[in-house]
Amino acid sequence: MNFLKWSFFVGVFSFKGLLASPPDVEVLETSHRINGSLMDETMGVKKAEVLDLLWGLYRNDKLISHGIMVNAKGYLLSKASSSMGARYAKSFSGKYLPIRIRKRDEKTDLALWQITGSSELWPFAKWQNDLNKTKIGNWGVSGNNDLSGLTFGVISAKSRSIGREGGVMGVILEESNSSTRGVEVLEVLPHAAGDRGGLRVMDRILRVDGRTVRTTEQINEIVKKKDPGDLLILSIQRRKKETLLRITLGHREVAFDMFNRNLLMSGPVSKRKDNFPMILQHDLPLFKEMMGGGIFDLQGYCVGINIARIDRVTSYALPASVVLPVLNQWIQELP
Repeated sequence: MNFLKWSFFVGVFSFKGLLASPPDVEVLETSHRINGSLMDETMGVKKAEVLDLLWGLYRNDKLISHGIMVNAKGYLLSKASSSMGARYAKSFSGKYLPIRIRKRDEKTDLALWQITGSSELWPFAKWQNDLNKTKIGNWGVSGNNDLSGLTFGVISAKSRSIGREGGVMGVILEESNSSTRGVEVLEVLPHAAGDRGGLRVMDRILRVDGRTVRTTEQINEIVKKKDPGDLLILSIQRRKKETLLRITLGHREVAFDMFNRNLLMSGPVSKRKDNFPMILQHDLPLFKEMMGGGIFDLQGYCVGINIARIDRVTSYALPASVVLPVLNQWIQELP
């Protein structure tokens, strides 16, 4: 369902006053839209409570992820692959405080940070751990980009596990090798990883990450063990000259659906967006720098951690049932 349809739904069924609008109004007033002032009113006092839990994590004065306070001692939970290298955290009220990494979990892509240099006791998240209460169509709430307010959406698909995707170069290689040296590139998809890294049709791949290759299968075996965003070093032969190329692997659906209009309009997505044990899929309008923050219900309970921006209308969150076992184990191990 597109934005205007959702806006109509929200206006008609959730808020007072819209039916009094003139019948020829074609565009909803800002206050009646999903992220308008009337949506804020649905949270009531819970809005301030939720915002008080949310933090932005920064590196070199640049926002790289969101985080959520999960313990009174200043522990913040965030997305590991996005938040690495963070130096300080900023609250919605404008507090800037140094942080340090304490724990990281590869399976869930979660990281635990701690505010340093402060003895303050912090308000922390309360959790909703029942997947039956995060069904398709339920509201979800997160902080907006600069944490000055909230953004709203709905759970948009059934909870499920997400398998490992693996990175791709976005090239088509010869099926059978007529030469004893390398594998020839038959096609390079426009704008895909191989194209951006400088691969050209008729290049012959001789080595991948230092390993000599003579078949497409050998190349595929190396590539499938890597993730989107990982680096691949290729030794290629072009016009009898050997050279090195550095290829940053891309996402499979982006590479092979490059002309899909939705993907072209999506903007930057998360580096890691697969291989999760369970996810909540929602349509909150989030940027990739907003991953790591919490997603809440209208009562202010945290139902999960935003973990991957997939495209302009799809994000994944790890549900509380996945987050809490990891978090509780970490808290027990720390002073």
